[in-house]
Amino acid sequence: MDRQELEAVLRETFDADDEPVAVVARQARDLADAGQFDADFDGELTVDTVVRNLQDAPGDYTLVERWNWWLGALDLSHGGYARFSVRPDVDTRS
Repeated sequence: MDRQELEAVLRETFDADDEPVAVVARQARDLADAGQFDADFDGELTVDTVVRNLQDAPGDYTLVERWNWWLGALDLSHGGYARFSVRPDVDTRS
């Protein structure tokens, strides 16, 4: 997954500031590099996959909250995803 592409799409789609975009994109890249998502879902983690799943989160959630919401669902269903979540104190409300 191209981290710069993900950053640009996250910034545009969620009207988010640079700090939360960078943090979420870094965690998404780490998740992709770990190969866990690929193994659990028999497919590559893509920018589209990330954005589509983040769009499913409640509308009033920030980008970081959306990411953690999705990772929480993955962790409940498959386990091992909590390590990719973002600490809430990193959230700048964007």
